[in-house]
Amino acid sequence: MYPHRTVYSARSKKTHGTVYVAASVGIKLAYSLFRGVGAGLIAFVVLAFLFTIGPIVKEETKYASRSSEDKAKVEYLTKLAEANNISKVQEEAAGLGLDSYFSIYIPKIDAKSKVIANVDPGNEVAYVASLKEGVAHAQGTYFPGQGKGVYLFAHSTDTTFNVTRYNAIFYLLRELEVGDDIVVFFTDKKYVYAVSDKQIVEANDTSWLTRQYSEETLVLQTCWPPGTSWKRLILVARPKTDS
Repeated sequence: MYPHRTVYSARSKKTHGTVYVAASVGIKLAYSLFRGVGAGLIAFVVLAFLFTIGPIVKEETKYASRSSEDKAKVEYLTKLAEANNISKVQEEAAGLGLDSYFSIYIPKIDAKSKVIANVDPGNEVAYVASLKEGVAHAQGTYFPGQGKGVYLFAHSTDTTFNVTRYNAIFYLLRELEVGDDIVVFFTDKKYVYAVSDKQIVEANDTSWLTRQYSEETLVLQTCWPPGTSWKRLILVARPKTDS
């Protein structure tokens, strides 16, 4: 497409000079036409591509944006629901005179108390001090919601006159039967259990304490008969399916 002629010859006497080379009008027109057609083809291909892929890109962009917005909405609503639920649990516990951090409520006998966590059941000085304040959670056992064994123990006593003196939260524990509810508040969540078993065991029987539970199990222990340390009353409860 470019013009070609002899520009310099060694037979020429001139050692230097200026040479002007110009294409003919026809070649210029052909070259311009070729460039125009090429640019047009490129533009056509680009437009065709955009026309074909554009709607897809548009929909993908809309979907990604919508998904991001939906995710943000779900996260917001989830947090809002959790906050509302926490508030309800806190209000319910407060209405019973309890703290939703860790406490127990047994509706049938109207027993309610805070729970002191991680009390060593083998250290008499430690657990006696804790039992003056409320119900003790046995050190080494799990907490509500962890899917394992939760072990709580407290005083009983011989007469109603001594209930206050000994802080006998579990004084009427013997009145509970299979199916009765036990409510535990823990870290602003409410756990409802139903009694599934009740047993009287020897004082040195620690099997309920040391047992490895494969499912969430709440065990309550107190002295039996009330006011003595001869034996132990054990109540076993498991999560209610409708709680």
